[in-house]
Amino acid sequence: METITTTQTSIVLVPGHWLGGWAWDAVVADLRSRGHRVTAVTLPGLDPEDPERASRTLADQADALRLAVRTAGNDGSPVVLVVHSGAGVPASVLLDQNPTAVTRIIYVDSGPASNGFVVDASGPPDQQEVMLPPFDQLGASLDGLSRRDLELFRQRAVPMPANVVRAPLHLQHDSRRDVPSTIIACSYPSEVLMQMAREGDPMMAEVATLRNLELVDLPTGHWPMWSRPVDLSIVIDEATAKDRR
Repeated sequence: METITTTQTSIVLVPGHWLGGWAWDAVVADLRSRGHRVTAVTLPGLDPEDPERASRTLADQADALRLAVRTAGNDGSPVVLVVHSGAGVPASVLLDQNPTAVTRIIYVDSGPASNGFVVDASGPPDQQEVMLPPFDQLGASLDGLSRRDLELFRQRAVPMPANVVRAPLHLQHDSRRDVPSTIIACSYPSEVLMQMAREGDPMMAEVATLRNLELVDLPTGHWPMWSRPVDLSIVIDEATAKDRR
């Protein structure tokens, strides 16, 4: 976990599956240049040095986010939580438990999860880890990534604990839907994303319930922190500014 201290909004960046806080390095550097304090989080289960990594749970990840945002706001600064991809799931748990934990949540090619949602229940019961798939199975989501990006991704990817991806969500507090939210749509245009939400797509259905939502299009693949890091940083900076007006 890397913390950079300045005097403005505290921003907590959380990568999605298979990734640690290192994935945000270019975005962290740009946000720092804009005066923000930034914390890049590695969720439990994604630290390759953790000997109990494979047994970590979704509850562990939600607890880690709770600690990260509480620590980021210890100086009284507003805290914005930025979650990429699958990190939207533990973030949904956090906001269900405490919708006042952050000033705003920004979903990067992601969104909130619904009660009962399961990331992937298809694996066998005794499976302990879920590996990064072959790149040829990821298709257009890799748009904008260089060969070096792909090599680094493969080299540093950490298997997901199966406990995390097959755990059903238990959400019950409607006030989580009042948290100011920004969705940065990358691999799908926001228009398509909202159509999926209205049609009840399991990945996006909860988006239709948000009561304070803005949509921003940033066309690229699923990993904009590598394909368009400065542009992503600008969008994050602009979204945080809304809460300082």
